[in-house]
This record gives sequence, C-alpha cells and structure tokens, in this order.
Amino acid sequence: MARLHLFDLDGTLMRGSAAPVEISRQLGLLSEIGELERELSTGRIGPPEYAVRVHALWSGLTEVHVANAFATAPWLTGIQDVWREIRERGDYCAVISLSPSFFVERLLAWGAHAAHGSVFPDVPFTRPVDPAGILSPAAKVSVMNRLCAEFGVGPRSCVAYGDSMSDVDLFAAVPVSVAVNADHHLAGLATHTYTGGDLREAYALVRAAG
Repeated sequence: MARLHLFDLDGTLMRGSAAPVEISRQLGLLSEIGELERELSTGRIGPPEYAVRVHALWSGLTEVHVANAFATAPWLTGIQDVWREIRERGDYCAVISLSPSFFVERLLAWGAHAAHGSVFPDVPFTRPVDPAGILSPAAKVSVMNRLCAEFGVGPRSCVAYGDSMSDVDLFAAVPVSVAVNADHHLAGLATHTYTGGDLREAYALVRAAG
C-alpha cells in the first residue's frame, strides 16, 4: 500500500526558523515577530489571535517580500530529492503547517502533492484574516484524514515529520514519526530522531526501517 509522508514546515523543513520569522525579516520586523512567537509558544495567545496580529503587523507585505523570504529561508538540503523519490516509489508527500497558506503553497512547486497552511487573504492584504481558517495543532490530524481520503491511503500508512509541540497530535495519530531537529516536546514520542541539515538523511531512517 502507498504511504503518505506528512511534513511540518517551521523548524522541520526550515531549520531554526519559521515562515513568519523569514517574512518579518524582509520587513525589518524581527523583534516584533519574536515577541508574538514567544506569546504563542508560551500559550499566552492561540493560533487565531496570533494570525490576526501577524496580519496587522504585515500591513506593508508584498509578493516580492514573500518571494525573497522563501528564497532566502534556511531550508534543509535535499527536500526536492526526497519528494522526487517519494513520488517515484508511488507514495505521496504533503506539507501541513500552521504558517500562512500563501507561503506554504509555494512548496507545491518543489514536488509536494499537497500543501496546507492557515488560510490568509492574498498579498497584498486588502481583506482581514478570518480566524476560522487558521489551523491548530489538532487540525493537522483533520487535514491528514482529508488527504488520506483524497489519495486512498489509510492513516496507518502515514509517516509524520515534525519538530515541536504543534506536531504532538499528528505524531499520536500515525504509526511512524520522525522528530527533525526537535525540541523536548517530542522526546519519547517519535519513532526516529534526526538532527542535522539534510532531509535525505531523515527520510533514510524511514526507508531503512522498511
């Protein structure tokens, strides 16, 4: 049976950073996004409030900023190689991230079968963000289930790759998981653990286990 490989973005495909941080870097707003990230990580605000405040912070955002943020982000090496091999084996690969959809969906051009993020309005913003479209950690499991139905893959044939608390629910829902440059929240939860800068090495742990 085909497998569905599910990749987190922030801290996983992108080492030591996150899409909102890289976008804010282009706008000269690193200190501001840093404060919002701390509030989110400590539970002082949830994903919907975070999204509303980020949307306001990025009032001057343009497509050029987004493209530059994507191009200069600290991506792991070998992402496109891994996704090419997954496709060649008849398996599927998808990205599920709490980051803005307009950034996450750029990974479709790298070979992902699907890319789901929190739904933001088109850039430049002319509409408010709808909190109902913002993903939560638990929503990652709902997206996984939709993708399983779309691709005809059972949940027991899924593999999750993640790095932090936002991936705990997803790791609990799949039989195989890989903690990639992960923090303490995933300690003891993952099937495999990888520290490094090459996604090919993380993927090899799954391949070697069969």
